[in-house]
Amino acid sequence: MMSVLAIAFLGGVVKAQDKKVKTFSLEKTLPFSADQIWKVVAEDYGKVADSHPRIIASEYTAGSLRGEEGAERICYFNDQKTQFLHEKIKDWNPQEMSYTNTIFQAGKFPVDPAYTIGKWQIIPVDENHSRVVFNMQFRTKPAMMAGMMKGSFTKLVQDYFVAIEHHLATGEKVTRDNFKEVKKLYAAR
Repeated sequence: MMSVLAIAFLGGVVKAQDKKVKTFSLEKTLPFSADQIWKVVAEDYGKVADSHPRIIASEYTAGSLRGEEGAERICYFNDQKTQFLHEKIKDWNPQEMSYTNTIFQAGKFPVDPAYTIGKWQIIPVDENHSRVVFNMQFRTKPAMMAGMMKGSFTKLVQDYFVAIEHHLATGEKVTRDNFKEVKKLYAAR
């Protein structure tokens, strides 16, 4: 089945607590039930490295054992573990299949954690298809890097959508080593 990718960029700049933040929204319809996608994106929160091509390792922190309100994880983007995001779930709502992912520590990334959040929602389309929706607001330090980071974040999420689909279709871990080939499989969709 073909996946439909819909990308909507919101107005670009809004004010959050008197600071300018950038925003964007992405969504993709995947050929899986909402429950299947929710398990990967939310319930397996600390195992995101199994299905994300840019995250080389991830783990639960602060005693968290599963995706739920208050769960924390750390995601590493390089082997030296100097590029990382330490994140926490807020506004966990399994009935609506949504949550907010907050960042409270960003190693060697030019983001301001106080103004950087991502909101995930899985919306059933029918029994075998669901829409994954991601909305993000962020602020960079320095502010002049916002445009470049918006492009990077957008690509990061688009790649994650492809990786989720492959991971659910095959059960295979998606890594930076195999993602180039994985992406080719889904390019025509």
